[in-house]
Amino acid sequence: MNARDEILGRIRQAVRDAPEVEIPRAYRTRTSVADLVGLFAERVDDYRAIVHVLPSAEVPDKITELVRGRRMVVPDGLPPQWAGQAERAGGSLAELDAADGVVTGCAVAIAETGTIVLDAGPGQGSRAQTLVPDYHLCVVRAEQIVAGVPEAVARLDPARPLTWISGPSATSDIELNRVEGVHGPRTLEVIVST
Repeated sequence: MNARDEILGRIRQAVRDAPEVEIPRAYRTRTSVADLVGLFAERVDDYRAIVHVLPSAEVPDKITELVRGRRMVVPDGLPPQWAGQAERAGGSLAELDAADGVVTGCAVAIAETGTIVLDAGPGQGSRAQTLVPDYHLCVVRAEQIVAGVPEAVARLDPARPLTWISGPSATSDIELNRVEGVHGPRTLEVIVST
């Protein structure tokens, strides 16, 4: 018997005669938000990300403006009109590190938290593609925005690799000095396509 088995055995012994207790699971699963796009844009901005809310017809031109002349990672499955006029970067780790940024779509976005969720689906890239470059341009379609986390989780496949992004990568040291770009892109720019 190892230490783990011994500890679990003691716990089982201690609760052996305890009555069964039903644990209520009345979690909130829906939230009412009058303006999902507006709240999402506000929360993304609160995280020090750059946010643009544009009609879908203007999105390709905005992407072209933002990526022109940059070496960008363009994941498989990204709509061609979202690739802009970027010079395409390769996929090796060295090429990702040398890239100026990445342009992606997303799986879902959460208005209450300003969070974008990637699940490595078409146009979202791999984790390395979205975490190594220093700049991330993410296009979020208005219909992908949900009010709260429970609604987002309901749309996601837990078997897929999920990356939850709430603003540019940032951390703070023991003296609470903010340092950006440590665990991912230093700059997050979001286009919400309405």
